Amino acid sequence: MGLQTGAGSSIAISVAAPATQDAAGYAALTYTEAGNCEKIGTIGATFAKTDFQPLKGAKQKLKGSADYGSVQPGFACDDTDAGQTLFKTAADDETNKLYAFRVTYQSGEKRYFQGRVFGWPETVDGADPVMMSTPTVEICTKVIRAPAA
Repeated sequence: MGLQTGAGSSIAISVAAPATQDAAGYAALTYTEAGNCEKIGTIGATFAKTDFQPLKGAKQKLKGSADYGSVQPGFACDDTDAGQTLFKTAADDETNKLYAFRVTYQSGEKRYFQGRVFGWPETVDGADPVMMSTPTVEICTKVIRAPAA
């Protein structure tokens, strides 16, 4: 598939850990999709830049440590949604347990990773807007890219 929009994309969470850190290990898990998701956020690692300037020669630029990033999905709050309930459970978990996540794109491609949910802040932004929650999911493992089936 060529260009695509975010329409039809989804995010799901699993309490289990994959047996292996690859697409097959993640695909074997059972996920609960969180409904009423308005946005997911940016997925992908960034690296610290390390450089060295020798007295003779060009500056050397190297990749330093990886930061796998974070996503801040936006949800219209729904207490009856099982996926949102699991996100809230992960946010309240004080054990530092890693949860598995699956993001599915419009094309069917998937992104898998493990992370921790830092909070479930709820926003009441006036009489008319829908009540929203934007938890922060800190990504703690390399993001695994899986092609559409």
